[in-house]
Amino acid sequence: MHLLVVAAIRAEAAHVPEDLEVLVTGVGKTLAAVQVTRAICEHPRRDELVVVNIGTAGALRPDVAGLHEIGTVLNHDLSAEPIRQLGLDPRERIELDAGRPTALASGDLFVTNPAVRDELATRADLVDMEGYAIALACTELGVPVHLVKVVSDNADETAHDWSAAVDGCARELGAWLADFVRLDRVR
Repeated sequence: MHLLVVAAIRAEAAHVPEDLEVLVTGVGKTLAAVQVTRAICEHPRRDELVVVNIGTAGALRPDVAGLHEIGTVLNHDLSAEPIRQLGLDPRERIELDAGRPTALASGDLFVTNPAVRDELATRADLVDMEGYAIALACTELGVPVHLVKVVSDNADETAHDWSAAVDGCARELGAWLADFVRLDRVR
């Protein structure tokens, strides 16, 4: 196994163990999809590659906190129903691990509006801006992928205080990665 750690910005990857390869994609689904696809296609150890997307996420309900391994990821700002009505599959939902109950909604919308947050909370637990794109790129290219997110805010007006929380979140993600690597080497 060769681990490729993917984060949207350098601050989210600040505490990744030094011996791990890190890809910083930039913010949003488009940049994430392009950067991850390029990295996979050009990777010299593609046949051994496992992608782990780490990052911060907004909680869509007050009872959601801490670190989460994602089981399902949704493309929340796609007009899926009209696409379905045309007889096409919008593929707005990717099941990563049925044993993990946390659902992540990804979109290019920075969620701070309570009405948007509450609507998303009917379908997901967390919201971010890159997870779906990374999962889709990996799935399409046959590369195993894990999404691991830490709650940084409540997807409301407090989301603008994200920069104050990111280092603590990055420390949690770095510790999770260290454990993930250690446990995988034991197997």
